[in-house]
Amino acid sequence: MSLDLERPLRNPDLESPPLMTKRARWLVVLGFLLPGSAQLLAGNRKLGRFGLGATILLIIGVLAVVAGLLFARVATLSFFTNSIVLLALQILLIAYAVLWLVLGFNTLRLTRLPRTQRGWRVPIAMLAILLTVVPASGAAWAASTINAGRALLSGLFSGAPSVEPVDGRYNILLLGTDAGADREGMRPDSISLVSIDAKTGQSTIIGIPRELEGTPFPEDSPMRELHPNGFGVAPNTYGDWGGCEVGRCILNGLFAEVEYFYPELYPDAVSKGSSPGIEATKDAVTGATGLEVQFYVLVNMDAFESLINALGGITIDVKERLPIGGDQYGNNVEGWIEPGLQGMDGYTAQWYARSRYGSAAGDYARMERQRELQAAILAQMNPSNVLLRFQDVAAAGTELVETDIPESMLGRFVDLASKAREFTPVNVELVPPAVDPEYPDFGVIQQLVSDGVAAASPAEPAG
Repeated sequence: MSLDLERPLRNPDLESPPLMTKRARWLVVLGFLLPGSAQLLAGNRKLGRFGLGATILLIIGVLAVVAGLLFARVATLSFFTNSIVLLALQILLIAYAVLWLVLGFNTLRLTRLPRTQRGWRVPIAMLAILLTVVPASGAAWAASTINAGRALLSGLFSGAPSVEPVDGRYNILLLGTDAGADREGMRPDSISLVSIDAKTGQSTIIGIPRELEGTPFPEDSPMRELHPNGFGVAPNTYGDWGGCEVGRCILNGLFAEVEYFYPELYPDAVSKGSSPGIEATKDAVTGATGLEVQFYVLVNMDAFESLINALGGITIDVKERLPIGGDQYGNNVEGWIEPGLQGMDGYTAQWYARSRYGSAAGDYARMERQRELQAAILAQMNPSNVLLRFQDVAAAGTELVETDIPESMLGRFVDLASKAREFTPVNVELVPPAVDPEYPDFGVIQQLVSDGVAAASPAEPAG
């Protein structure tokens, strides 16, 4: 620093209130714009150099993150969705918040307020405190938010290695269930397969009837030995008449079939973050659709209420009047969900997805409503809304979802999710009249799926 600049700041004329006032204003502003500079010019140079060095490193880090998002987006997102990295970032934020407080209040001391003009003392003090406390509070809030995200990542996602897409797509089985955490007797209420283009993020959502019968298993599935012609189809291990342990051999009964009677068929399921019943269901959906299922996401419909409330509610265009509560005869109905664009809290939205009566299309309409609910939740999970309510959303997320998606793939999926906002998902509903769940033609099913995937795939370049 030149002597001319440093002299009035480090060795001011203490008997000149106007000069001391100007000096105080400069120190407060400099300390805010470049933490450590006030100490370097007018106070403890060692503290100033440390603060300034930390600030410069922070600026370099922010610029590096911006450059990473621009030029190496997936790698950067993968780096910052690692729980260990988030822990380190949380510690650094807390440390910098403490340093900011130390520098800020030290700057206030350096202003020598009693020597400034009387009318400026309170404004300078208030400005210094404001510029010290608000950024430090913001850093503390950010550290708390990162901690919530880290808890979500470590509690929800598996530590398995990343996998490559199959034929250019990631295929994720989405199961919706009302069962509790122990999943005793779980039978998925809704079954969907989400097929995501690995380049564009555009998705095909395939709605699969839970009552689909005779689902075939791939050749490498352990279930194929028991049911070589499809789940429950004769002849099988039960004899010439076919059958299974759970009575009616439909797709949503497969979980209980394997979980309680044949868990040994999938000995590695639990260590991979899954379960034997879910792995068997993945095999069945693979066989039925012709798409290899790589991951699953189990959504506890009972926990949707807390997530929707955490997001501040959702909006759905209701097609028909639906009861809240009640039975098939209309008894004990608590209220009604009216047609039209409706803002819903968690309780109402949960009944919108669950309501079994009042719809002419019955269970198939219920399947469609559940997918509408999932889409509405995704629409609410925009960056600003999630960031504002992140801790509540993260807490609800751990109750809502189970998955075997590896933590190492989160960056890739976050990138694809941001790209997917440019597209409308292609929906394929495997329901009557196109598909008869009781007597399905799996050739027809696979053709419908293939057409849906083709509609959500980028066109091949000519030539």
